[in-house]
Amino acid sequence: MEPGEEPRWLDPDELQTWLAMAGVLGRLPGVLDSQLQREAGVTTFEYQVLAALSEAPGRTLRLSDLAARADGSLPRLSQVVSRLEKRGWVRRRPDPTDGRYTLGILTDDGWEKVVATAPGHVEAVRRHVLDPLTKAQQRQLRASAQRILRALDPGTVCGAGS
Repeated sequence: MEPGEEPRWLDPDELQTWLAMAGVLGRLPGVLDSQLQREAGVTTFEYQVLAALSEAPGRTLRLSDLAARADGSLPRLSQVVSRLEKRGWVRRRPDPTDGRYTLGILTDDGWEKVVATAPGHVEAVRRHVLDPLTKAQQRQLRASAQRILRALDPGTVCGAGS
């Protein structure tokens, strides 16, 4: 905004949209994190790391790529991977194609953890996000979220069909 320029205030409809979105952003992460910690003993970020590795070819990713997929910084990821290593769910090794990189590898025990954790997490996502919406509203939510993500980070990959 230029000095002296009037702010673009929210009109009443925009304000109600923002307040509803802010409410979701404020409450949903805690609800999902509580479910994962209560039922599986992992945080949302830990689960995102495990799930990303479970979906990767050979259940292996460079840590830099894993950080991006889990939407976290490399230092935060490194701390979480250390915790997951202690539990026997992940291991690290140098990338044989380029020793400057480190690979994160999901172990068999880590795979079993994802398989055991996924049903409860999916049920929580369904209950709190998808079930309250019609199929048309789900498509609208997806399209809206993808547009917002692209506005936040034009390089964001927003999933299939984006």
